[in-house]
Amino acid sequence: MIPTNQRGGKHRPGKAASSGDGGGGARTWSSGKKQSFFRRWWWAFVVPPAVVIVAVFGMFLYVYASTSIPEAPPGAQTTFVYDRHGKLIATLHSTVNRVVVPLSDISKDLQQAVIATEDKNFYEHGGVSYTAIIRAAWNDLVHRRIEQGGSTITQQYVKNVYTGAQRTFGRKIREAIIAVKLDHKYTKDQILEKYLNLVYFGNGAYGAEAAARTYWGIHASNLDPLQSATLAGVIQAPATYDPVRHPDAAKARRNTVLDLMAQEGYITQAQAGELKAQPVKVNKKATSSENSQFGYFTSNVSKILQDDFGYQEVFSGGLRVTTTLDSAWQRAAEKAVADHLPGPKDPTAALVAIDPATGEIRAMVGGKNFAKVKLNAATQAHRQSGSSFKTFTLAAAMEKRISLKSMWNGPSQIDIRDPRCKNPDGTDWMPHNYADESGGTMSLADATAHSVNTIFAQLVTTVGPDAVVDVANRMGITSKLQPVCSITLGTQEVVPLDMADAYATLAARGFHHSPYSIRQVKSADDKMLYRAKVESDPALGQNDADLVSLALQGVVQRGTGVAAALGNRPVAGKTGTTQDFTDGWFCGYTPQLATCVWVGYLKGRIPMHNIEGVPNVVGGTIPAAIWHDFMDVAMANVPPKGFATPSFAGYNVNPHGAVSPSPSPSPTTPTPSPTPTLPSPSPSLPSPSPSVPSPSPSSPAMPGRPPSAGSPDDGALTLRAGRT
Repeated sequence: MIPTNQRGGKHRPGKAASSGDGGGGARTWSSGKKQSFFRRWWWAFVVPPAVVIVAVFGMFLYVYASTSIPEAPPGAQTTFVYDRHGKLIATLHSTVNRVVVPLSDISKDLQQAVIATEDKNFYEHGGVSYTAIIRAAWNDLVHRRIEQGGSTITQQYVKNVYTGAQRTFGRKIREAIIAVKLDHKYTKDQILEKYLNLVYFGNGAYGAEAAARTYWGIHASNLDPLQSATLAGVIQAPATYDPVRHPDAAKARRNTVLDLMAQEGYITQAQAGELKAQPVKVNKKATSSENSQFGYFTSNVSKILQDDFGYQEVFSGGLRVTTTLDSAWQRAAEKAVADHLPGPKDPTAALVAIDPATGEIRAMVGGKNFAKVKLNAATQAHRQSGSSFKTFTLAAAMEKRISLKSMWNGPSQIDIRDPRCKNPDGTDWMPHNYADESGGTMSLADATAHSVNTIFAQLVTTVGPDAVVDVANRMGITSKLQPVCSITLGTQEVVPLDMADAYATLAARGFHHSPYSIRQVKSADDKMLYRAKVESDPALGQNDADLVSLALQGVVQRGTGVAAALGNRPVAGKTGTTQDFTDGWFCGYTPQLATCVWVGYLKGRIPMHNIEGVPNVVGGTIPAAIWHDFMDVAMANVPPKGFATPSFAGYNVNPHGAVSPSPSPSPTTPTPSPTPTLPSPSPSLPSPSPSVPSPSPSSPAMPGRPPSAGSPDDGALTLRAGRT
């Protein structure tokens, strides 16, 4: 039976209000009812928060005693690549672009912007904010999932380094404990330094230094308040507040940071107002994934480093790499190629410049556009070298003591009956000169200057193709060469780097120095990991090398390479052109620098006709012009130096294959042709290698036009059916 007072009580408040009898009874009931309600339900309001607090701190105390600070894994760091003068030319990193710097190298503006935004009480709390933890825990309990972090800067650092981003109560407790212990172990500045070197600022940039370089191309020490506020704003959501892709959102977030900085007294309200009116400005070029000025060279350096140190160390180890590159010369090389081959349908080019005294690579161009074509033609394009390979036959002849003064007959075509030179079908090898022109009788020096095929075909039978292969290998050619007679005309494929290396051997008077592009490598903590050693081997006798240089000076003075002349500076070199004008070469040197240029198409053997006003590209046109323009800049501040004067004593003027010497040999009258013919041969040799040869014309032949002296071609190789 329900008590009447409880049953009647349900209706009494309404009646009491209308009866008007005293009212005191109604107040007494109401007061008693409230007291009864709170006595019955007070625990519902007090106990849950208390339980949360007790549970949190109880768990905290338990786990605190059993948790130690784990060893921090090494953070990935960006590798830096410098030129020979210490100028930064490239950075190498994988997905993490990080440069660790001390806090003193991070601007105060950025430090303050981050503290104002992420943890304004950073210097007051003990690693965690207990009120923030309780507030976050209550909200998480209400929503029955981990939603709020309540993270300090120290906790954010712990999350990134130790615990990860998984949202569980256990992880949050462990994060807080490690944060407290870190706060006891390190100073606040040390923790802030660790955080600012770790946090992600978007666009692949981890840490303040990488971010400053990525967005503005500056050091973190130079960040101003506006830049600092932009970076601090990115931390919360790097994709959302990306200043490159979302400048409006980045500006709004930046302005919020500026307000927070003003609230904390880091800047004035007036300063904040002025700065908020400014647009977001970033250096978009600095965000390029191809973070290198000289792609072909640095990609080659990267490959070499990976072979020695491994991918992980190169792209995450923070190496400091000093290379042999001269940035000014590299820019001159790239400009020379761009100036002479500006059209998108023009052929590409490769250029390699080597210091003959050491083997250091001073410049390397592997193509016209690294962003579009990654293949490095300087090291990867194996192409026929044409007449530029005659240099090795000439060097072999010097070793066989064949004199540059020896006289040879150069008919338009010649039947070589040497058994070593037979075509695959057993027929004789019958090479011919460019346009079937006759060179008449001339000295070996003149045959070199005017690149007479039929004379060098005879010469290779005299010295033997094996000897040519041997001397080429000793001088620096690493390609697998076949000892066939046609090797003298450049039928074997080589790369520009090898050709530059071999010609550098001549500049070094017969000493071969292995080419290299890395001087030294240091670790992120400045320990020396590698230092290059100059490797030198005698490849040719000095006098033999000097004689070859003397002959190659004639190529530039009066032969097929006059477009490469550098005024009164002594220059030696050799042109090269292959069948149907598919490859053009000029390889030359001064005593101080050897450079080789190749021009051609990468996609197959495509003839180079009508290129930038040049009817047919041969070695003496665009390749020689590129060589000239580069060397003119590279040698601008280098005093001219003459080549050594060789001796002719002991060299045979009447070797096998040569014609008997004659006081006045008569040249064969060339067949009339619309193309300029070979010049009248000279039986005499130019004055034997003076210290500074007779000055060449100060202005070389106009790029794209045939040389003003000598043949318009250089004895370009023409293959016939059945030829080897």
